[in-house]
Amino acid sequence: MDNNMLQGEVENTNNTKADVGGFVNQLEAILDEYMVKKAPFALPLGLKEFLATISPYGIIVVAILMLPTLLFALGLSTALAPFGMIGGYGYTWGVFGVITFAVAIASLVLELMAVSGLFKRTKSAWRLLFYVSIIQVIGNLLSLHIVSALIGALINWYILFQMKDMYKN
Repeated sequence: MDNNMLQGEVENTNNTKADVGGFVNQLEAILDEYMVKKAPFALPLGLKEFLATISPYGIIVVAILMLPTLLFALGLSTALAPFGMIGGYGYTWGVFGVITFAVAIASLVLELMAVSGLFKRTKSAWRLLFYVSIIQVIGNLLSLHIVSALIGALINWYILFQMKDMYKN
């Protein structure tokens, strides 16, 4: 009986991965249609080349600046948590802080994983940046920053999908 239960859990996990992968592929196809094919204007080739050249360096600089900031924010939120509780903001402040911190860490890790591929201009590196953009949108929505999520997603996805042809397999 335990073996059958384990098999069922493995099948459910595989179905969940397939569902997420299918959703991401569908989202990519929709965004490719609207951000590239039906876009009112395309980025000039020179600008795409410039952005593709500097993007790995930009990620490295941002990572170097972001790591101490994240560690400071973690310590600061821990130190100020009792005052948030006194002011009545304890639960929501803590939950939104954890969401923001988790999204920032996940984004940073995926971006750093993409750096070597960005230098080589591989499609897998581009895909990691696409995953980062999805994680950031979900994080903003969970933190109830709906307008920021929409505006950020539109700008980020437009530039990302305009740049997609710069990255090959």
